[in-house]
Amino acid sequence: MTDAAELERRTAELLAAHPPATTGKLDFLKARFDAGLAWVHYPEGLGGLGAPRSLQVVVDAALEAAGAPDNDSRRNGIGLGMAAPTILKYGTEEQKQRYLRPLWIGEEVWCQLFSEPGAGSDLAALGTRAVREGDDWVVNGQKVWTSGAHNSRWAILIARTDPNVPKHAGITYFICDMTDPGVDVRPLRQVTGEAEFNEVFLTDVRIPDSRRLGAIGDGWRVAQTTLNNERVAIGGMRLPREGGMIGPVVKTWRERPELRTHDLHQRLLKLWVESEVARLTAERLRQQLVAGQPGPEGAGMKLAFARLNQEISGLEIELRGEEGLLYDDWTMRRPELVDFVGRDAGYRYLRAKGNSIEGGTSEVLLNIVAERVLGLPSEPRTDKDVAWKDLAR
Repeated sequence: MTDAAELERRTAELLAAHPPATTGKLDFLKARFDAGLAWVHYPEGLGGLGAPRSLQVVVDAALEAAGAPDNDSRRNGIGLGMAAPTILKYGTEEQKQRYLRPLWIGEEVWCQLFSEPGAGSDLAALGTRAVREGDDWVVNGQKVWTSGAHNSRWAILIARTDPNVPKHAGITYFICDMTDPGVDVRPLRQVTGEAEFNEVFLTDVRIPDSRRLGAIGDGWRVAQTTLNNERVAIGGMRLPREGGMIGPVVKTWRERPELRTHDLHQRLLKLWVESEVARLTAERLRQQLVAGQPGPEGAGMKLAFARLNQEISGLEIELRGEEGLLYDDWTMRRPELVDFVGRDAGYRYLRAKGNSIEGGTSEVLLNIVAERVLGLPSEPRTDKDVAWKDLAR
């Protein structure tokens, strides 16, 4: 069993052999991956050492103290938080060797082709078709709300491969090359003025069967691994005290006493406490991950994340008064990442509106918490045993 002392020793060896001051960023990250210090809980040869997930902080702290470069994790959040654990669980050895290293070091950015305009919150009702032709699958359809598609090399994709069975049973999971012919990425300009989201049109896109994850027709089960990891990645991120959205509000409160009122004070205290509770609960959830795969509890964390972000950003606008209505830049841009704390209050307020939609709508997540965490009766569903082709659309 690899312990903290062993990880400290291996990290020291990495720093000695590849001094951050004289080693290029990409070369250092490759060496770190090969040393098993990328994600220590992954298997040996895939960036890890089979160590407990909780010991990752030992490596991260030592490398940060030494001024070592990181892999810009926010830029490839979908790849690191969603694609990688799915590939690790369901991928072939060839797929793991091909995709995980360039994913972790940031050479290849990933996006997610799940949501569709015709399916709404009912993801299993998706209509993008994949038809087998020899060793390839020919894919046609449209995906929407695809964060970062304009910067991505690869995508995790679910498509319908059998319309003659119930909707959950006829889905297969693929890896799609975003540079292939027939992949058309178009920007979706948001209320913030930016277009971090995209709609993606797939027209006769050929995907080799070698880029299928899991068995044919088993895509819904594979996708659950992706979705559970997504909710933890969004709602369970590691933050310091007063990290995230509560930080800018507290900073303004301390620096601008002329803006304070008794009512705002009471609301800020309540949201500060709730933010701290959510932060500590997320830490607890990450500790539970050491024992296995993320479960439906991540849905509760993602719910809290969305509600708190929207309430905190609304309070910040009120606290700032007239200046809170100002907006820094409406220029149409296609950014590489979402930067909540690096922009002004107006941006935070508008962008937070999407938190209750992305990563699963709050309404769907409430059902997940009710049924899978609290054990309440399921909602009546009349379409579970109906073939997808016979569903009303």
